[in-house]
Amino acid sequence: MIASMTGFGRAQAEAGGFVATVELRSVNSRFCEVSTRLPREVAERDTEVQRLVKDAVSRGRVSVSVQLDSASRSERSVTVDPDAVRTYRRALDEIREAAGLEDVPFELDHLLRFPDLFVPRPEDPDAGEHAWAAVRRAVQAGLEALSAMRRQEGLALRTELLGRIDRIEASLAVVEARVPLRLPEIRDRLRQRLEDLLQDARVNPERLEQEMAYIADRIDVTEECVRLRSHLDLFRQALDTPEAVGRKLNFLSQEMNREVNTIGSKANDAEVAHVVIAMKEDLEKIKEQIENVE
Repeated sequence: MIASMTGFGRAQAEAGGFVATVELRSVNSRFCEVSTRLPREVAERDTEVQRLVKDAVSRGRVSVSVQLDSASRSERSVTVDPDAVRTYRRALDEIREAAGLEDVPFELDHLLRFPDLFVPRPEDPDAGEHAWAAVRRAVQAGLEALSAMRRQEGLALRTELLGRIDRIEASLAVVEARVPLRLPEIRDRLRQRLEDLLQDARVNPERLEQEMAYIADRIDVTEECVRLRSHLDLFRQALDTPEAVGRKLNFLSQEMNREVNTIGSKANDAEVAHVVIAMKEDLEKIKEQIENVE
C-alpha cells in the first residue's frame, strides 16, 4: 500500500526517571533527509536517531524534535552530610560548655552558617543510558504514529491515482475503437483526390492499395496502445505493493506520457487528438500526485 511523504507523529516514553517527548514532521523530498534537535543529554546519539528514522522512512524530509525531562531535575541538587552535622553540633556544644553558656538555647541557624554541611548530590552514572532509552522508545513510537498518518494519506492518494488511471484506460478504449475506422475514411478521401487530379482517368487500384498500406502503417498505433495498457496495469499493481514505489510510479508515468504523445502524433485525427489531450491532462495530475508518494 502506498504512503504519502507528508505526515506528523508525536509520542512520549519514560525510562529511569526520564520522560522523552518526540515530535516528527515529514514533507516531500526526492531522498530521505533527516534533521534532529536533541537535548544535551543525548546529543551524541544523533547518528542513532537518524538511523532509526531511515530504517522506517524511505523518502521524505523528516524533522525530529526531542524534549527530555527528568524527575531528578526538580529534586535537590545537593544533599546533607550527616557526619559533618554531628561534628559541628558537638563542637558548638563544647563551645557553649567552655564558655559557660549552657543555658543559651541551641539554634539551627548556628549550624547553617557552615556551608560544608551540604555536598553535591552524586550523579547517576547510568543517567545517560536511561535518557537514551526514553528517547529511543519515544522516537520508535513517534515513527509508528508518523507512518500510520502517511499510510492514511496514501489511501487518499491511491484513490485519486486509480481514478485517473481508469480515465486514461477509458480514453484508450476510445482510441482503439476509433483508429480502425480511419482507414476507410482515408481510402475514400484519397480516391476522390486522385480522381479529381486525374479527372476522368481511372485510378489504378493496385497503386491505391499500395498507398493505403503505407498510410495504414504510418497511422497504426497498435503497439503504442498495447504498451500503454501494460503500463496502466503495472501502475495499478505498484499501488498495492508494500515497499516504497514513488520512483517506480514516476518512471511509469513518463513511459505512459511517451506512448500517449506517439499515439497523438501518429493517429492524425481530430477526434483522437481530443482524447489524447484528455489523457495528457490526467497524466499531468498523476505526476503532481506522485510527488507526494513515498
